[in-house]
Amino acid sequence: MPLFWKPYKSDATQFIESLKQRDPQLEDRQRQGRNLLWDKDLDRQEQAEWRDARVEQPSYVYFSWKPKA
Repeated sequence: MPLFWKPYKSDATQFIESLKQRDPQLEDRQRQGRNLLWDKDLDRQEQAEWRDARVEQPSYVYFSWKPKA
């Protein structure tokens, strides 16, 4: 490996690193925003009830006619 070789950093990586240097609280605010939308505690009982209440979809949803037996 030559002495003048530097590890490559893309423009996007350099931009993000410069943003984080200018605003040290940026990452904390990003985590708080993620917590608002995505990181939720799951209620296992509610999930089980939701799964049990599911109605099976017919094979062809746009045609509800059934032949007479």
